[in-house]
Amino acid sequence: MGWEERTKMFGDQTGMEGQENRNPTGKNSPLDTRRLSLGRRPLEWMIAGILLVGSALPSAPAARGQNLDKPVMSVDEEVTAFAYAPDGRIVFSVRRMFKNKKYDMQRDDIFIAETNGKRRRILEGQKFTHGDKPFTYQVESFTWSPNSHIVAVQLFTTTVDPEDEHHDDVRALLLLDDAGRELQPMGPDPLVPDAEQPMWLRDNGTLVYLTDEQARELFSLKYLYVAGGPPTKAFEGRTFSGAVRVPGSNAAIAIERDRNMEGPPRMQRLDLLSQDDKELATLDSYAGGLSVSPTGTKAAYFLDREVLEIRDLQQPDRVVRMRVGLGVVQWNSEETEIYVKRTVEKKSADLVTFQIPQLTSFRKGQVVPVTEPEPRELLHGLAVREYALSADGRFLAIVLPGKRNLQVFGF
Repeated sequence: MGWEERTKMFGDQTGMEGQENRNPTGKNSPLDTRRLSLGRRPLEWMIAGILLVGSALPSAPAARGQNLDKPVMSVDEEVTAFAYAPDGRIVFSVRRMFKNKKYDMQRDDIFIAETNGKRRRILEGQKFTHGDKPFTYQVESFTWSPNSHIVAVQLFTTTVDPEDEHHDDVRALLLLDDAGRELQPMGPDPLVPDAEQPMWLRDNGTLVYLTDEQARELFSLKYLYVAGGPPTKAFEGRTFSGAVRVPGSNAAIAIERDRNMEGPPRMQRLDLLSQDDKELATLDSYAGGLSVSPTGTKAAYFLDREVLEIRDLQQPDRVVRMRVGLGVVQWNSEETEIYVKRTVEKKSADLVTFQIPQLTSFRKGQVVPVTEPEPRELLHGLAVREYALSADGRFLAIVLPGKRNLQVFGF
């Protein structure tokens, strides 16, 4: 695809609501040769409130009520991604644009919001270097280590050759400690290419990441060691549609598919340390959205664009099916409710919760009925672009469409 065609696809996206992210499929780039006015609005930091934690907040979990009329913290910036740490801090990225000779560049800054409300920048994007060619990136997601001291930053990067304007789009991982120090497991270059969706092991020094094998439908797994050394293969020769770490463990739940996508999807429990595995169930279908409950005892995933299936990981024949609509799913801390933003990632939609019905045992081949639970609307129906719950279930953070400010609410 030529740069002129890419320019038409990318366009001026400041303030676009309910649209796809600039590069959700890796086809668009955060680098533009046409000097599009992508950064016309000045980006100034403003904390409009204080993040309240501890005894000052009510201790009731999210499932029991909501106080979502006034945020306890607001970040008046164009936030591209954020994530809660296990200790309650928030890491977030802010879109930054600058000029570099013939190109308009994007390199997001990264900040940490402490639990006392203070914020500090741990990465200044304009000063971040990678190779000797024009280089740009956008932060897609963050994954904290279990001890809340290291964050794996998933980037969508573009590098361009100035001579022929050939460009390479790559997803890569950047490791930062919470003081902002760049960790370099692969040597002088801080980026780990062709890497995404990392899963930390409990030692806080090893992670397993996914690398694309087939048109973003199948992935293989690799080890990465923070102390250094090249990545090594995990579960060599096997491919997966998705994998999610089981909280508090060195295990993951993964959906295995063969390379020809001919057999049925199989749910596996993978021991990421020993590379042992246990097949839990053969699924009727799989349409993405895999998530594991906070206690690691249940998994949820979409069978199609409407139906979410929840399975007991200790007794895998126990399931329930719910018609909720395809979206982004998270669990409340008590595992009695699920939150659903009813559209795919990086698009805006309403945020609702559903009570989880009782799981029931079904024999192989037996028809599983689909329940029709009643959604409970949050935020008075306000559309959100992204959301996340704190680990203790006491805070809900959202990114609003349009200006993409970050707001935090206490339950």
